[in-house]
Amino acid sequence: MADIKAPVFPESVADGTIVEWHVTEGQQVNRDDLLAEIETDKVVLEVVAPDDGVLTKIVKQVDDTVLSDELIAQFEAGASAGASAEEAPAVDPDQPAAPVQAKQAADGGEPVQATDKKGEADHKDQSPAVRKAAKESGVDPKEVEGSGRGGRVTKTDMANPTLKSDSSIKSDSGRPVAESTGERTEKRVPMTRLRKRVAERLLSASQDTAMLTTFNEVNMKPLMDMRAKYKEKFEKRHGVRLGFMSLFVKAATEALKRFPAVNASLDGDDIVYHGFYDIGVAVSSDRGLVVPVLRDTDRMSMADVESTIREFGGKAQQGKLGLEDMTGGTFTISNGGVFGSLMSTPILNPPQTAILGMHAINDRPMAVDGKVEILPMMYLALSYDHRMIDGKEAVQFLVTIKELVEDPAMLLLDL
Repeated sequence: MADIKAPVFPESVADGTIVEWHVTEGQQVNRDDLLAEIETDKVVLEVVAPDDGVLTKIVKQVDDTVLSDELIAQFEAGASAGASAEEAPAVDPDQPAAPVQAKQAADGGEPVQATDKKGEADHKDQSPAVRKAAKESGVDPKEVEGSGRGGRVTKTDMANPTLKSDSSIKSDSGRPVAESTGERTEKRVPMTRLRKRVAERLLSASQDTAMLTTFNEVNMKPLMDMRAKYKEKFEKRHGVRLGFMSLFVKAATEALKRFPAVNASLDGDDIVYHGFYDIGVAVSSDRGLVVPVLRDTDRMSMADVESTIREFGGKAQQGKLGLEDMTGGTFTISNGGVFGSLMSTPILNPPQTAILGMHAINDRPMAVDGKVEILPMMYLALSYDHRMIDGKEAVQFLVTIKELVEDPAMLLLDL
């Protein structure tokens, strides 16, 4: 008999919550099969089977809080679940199926009532993501119009449910969550640990720092022309598309070298000046905003930046970002422009002292050498902790990024 324990959390993570069991007690699994998912303040961690065998006992149930390296289940390597199946009583085909009194739920270990075999089949036909969404929202998937093959309900359907014409969706407590009464519908969904943590950090950043934002605008035409000229050769050579983020990362890195205070952090009454450049790039996922970190960006090529960001994006959508991807960071870049944001004031990511906000590119009339030209312009925003960074430094830092983006050759010539 072996113990299944929660992963070892880093010092910055106090505990986690079991959000889903993918197997039930007595179920046979293969080595590296996914057993459970544990959500922390930053990422969802996966617990996998250490060997071929049977999960004999679930110690921690869904929604239970677990500590680092804490026992959550017991496992018997080399065991088979076949024996228990052989001992099951034979079913008389001439007798009607008896209702199941209590069935162990695959997504939480709590007993749920099932009236017949069809009801059990309906439950098994739901994906783990759908069952998780149903548990969080209290919405019964059987009452939702499915858009998947054969009318199956998908995770997207649960996120924005379209009710069947005769449905009145109830929560687990029996109270209406959303009813098909015209357009006046509502539903109550508990906040995830990640969303709670994001809310706490944002509130703390606004209350515990002297945050100020300075703005500028950048002419994107030189960068867009360069991208149009070399994008095909770049993709053919490096196997990844050339985007705008890689040049902004490189420009920010150069600006951080010139203004060390923007790359520093506060630790109590001490100022910590970092001799490395780890830039976090905000990425949107189904679970909320996450900020994976590009390490040593001064040593990365633009192709390295693009491929790493692409990898992070894929892992974020699949919920595969690890704690090592998220920890640290000396500076952050957030691109609200991909969602159409024209201008915003990004909020600091403590203990970092500054964050750069990119926005949408829009054609605007600009005065150039006494003439009006239509140019693709982007607003840039730099939010910074005024306790640490003077206004002069913040403005010069942002102007440096503007100059490097408007003349990309300066990066290559180290000007």
